[in-house]
Order: sequence, then structure tokens, then C-alpha cells
Amino acid sequence: MKYRSVLLFLFIFLLPFRSLAEEETIQPAYPVPEYVQHLLQVASEEVGYVEDHGRTKYGAWAGDPAAQWCAEFQCWCVDQVDQRWGTKLLRNIYPFYTSSNTGRDWFIRAGRYVVRKGQVEGWGYEWLKGQSSFLKSGDYIPQPGDWVFFSFSGGPDTEHVAMVEYCTRDTVTDAVLVHVIEGNKPSAVARDTYGLNSQSILGYGTVHDVADITMSFGNQGEKVRQLQEKLSYLGFLEPDLVSGRYGEGTVEAVRNYQTYAGLRQNGIANIQTQLKLNDEYASRYQNDPSVWIVTDED
Repeated sequence: MKYRSVLLFLFIFLLPFRSLAEEETIQPAYPVPEYVQHLLQVASEEVGYVEDHGRTKYGAWAGDPAAQWCAEFQCWCVDQVDQRWGTKLLRNIYPFYTSSNTGRDWFIRAGRYVVRKGQVEGWGYEWLKGQSSFLKSGDYIPQPGDWVFFSFSGGPDTEHVAMVEYCTRDTVTDAVLVHVIEGNKPSAVARDTYGLNSQSILGYGTVHDVADITMSFGNQGEKVRQLQEKLSYLGFLEPDLVSGRYGEGTVEAVRNYQTYAGLRQNGIANIQTQLKLNDEYASRYQNDPSVWIVTDED
């Protein structure tokens, strides 16, 4: 009986170590900028902070001490990096926001949003750069410093946000876990993990520009501006129409390019149109003597 008790104790005691041994850290696919390292350092220092009767220093910093403060916490961390290291991340690399969808929409306009599944609301389907098929759930493994947007009710609106610290893979099941630091959990700053294909994850605001997206009339943002610059360089769009807004002029330019490229003429910058445009732009630019850099040799 004593022998069985010892075995049971060892099993319970060693179980967590067994789980850790079966989990390996996934190395980031992209370089981790120094500012991300600083951001994760600041966020880590806050783990364990607990709100005081529904009030937090993060909410007070953002203008409402009693706010639901997951976004406020992350924006506060970014501001701390700016103050300590003299960076200018807030409103440039990361958004400042306090309400549902605002942060997600900021990343979409910045051209750095990856939807977990389906299409981006108001835009279209995405594909990872270098790929020729649409993004599927699990294709993108978030990177340190990415922001994860959640909906726990199953709706399309963001209800929570967290900061990616790192990801791990279970060596037995091959399942990927996203490790995050988050505020308002439910009343503290804490670490947690989510499955890569968790139904509660809507998408990621990314550090790097990792995906392209279907665009059409009415879209606005950095991806539209990049499309317009390529069309202008190739002679399909007047330079003064490079505005970041997908208007009638851009629709006509895309349609004219599609005619030229032998594609369906619908004025929508879909995956086929963009892949062909990108290839032609890269080829033309690479062989353009007007953009060569000439340096004097000693």
C-alpha cells in the first residue's frame, strides 16, 4: 500500500514536468525587433498587478480609471517603452485605443492584420506573402509582440486583446499553443495560453507585414497605397491618385491592368491580380536603370 502511495505521489509530482518536456518553443519566423523585447519586458514586470475595486492605473492613464482595461494595459505598456527607451511606437507601430474593434481596425488600415479564419470584415480574403492560396486557420503562427484579438461570444466584434509572448508546440500532438500576457484577466495582469485554432481568436495585429488581402472600392489603408504605387510605377494609375483610398480611379486602373494581363476585368484587386502585378512590378523595378544606386569607388 505504501509502495502504491509513493508511485501515485511521483506520478502527480512529475506530471507537470512531463508536460513541459513535451512542449518545445517555436523559434520566431521573423526577427524580433528590440522594441518588442522592451515591450515584453515591460509587460512581464506588470504580471500580478491587481485592480483596486474595479480601478486601474492603466485606465487612469487612458482617461477612465474604471474602464475594462485589456486594451488600456497594452497601450500603457507601449507608452512605457516610448518613455524609457525614447521610441515612438504608440500610434505608429501600435495603436492607442480604448474601445471594441478600434485596435483591430487600426491594424487593418496599417496593413498588418492577419485574420485567423475567413475574410477580413469589409475587405476580403487574405494570403500569406509568398503563398498562392488563401490563408487557413493555423497557417500563421503569431510572433512575439503581435496582439491577439478575441471574441468569446462568437460574434465578429473584438471583446478582448492580449500580447503574444511566444508560441510552443506539443511534440506528441503537434498542437501549437500561443502564450500571452494580458490585462483584465479577469481583474489582474496575468499570463495565459490559447490554442492556435481556438474559436475565440479573431485574428492578430502583427509586428511584421506578413499577409496580403483582397481589395476593392471603398477600402482605405496602407495596402491600398502599396497597390496604387505599383500600378502607378507600371503606368496604369496617375501619381496624384496614390492616396491610400480605393476610389473610381483605382478601380479603373486595376481593370486596365487586368485587361493587359489577361485576367477577368472586375476592378477588384484579388489574389490572381496582385500576384501577377507583384511579379511584374518586381521584374520591372529590378531592371530599371533609373533606380540603380551608383557609388563612387576610391
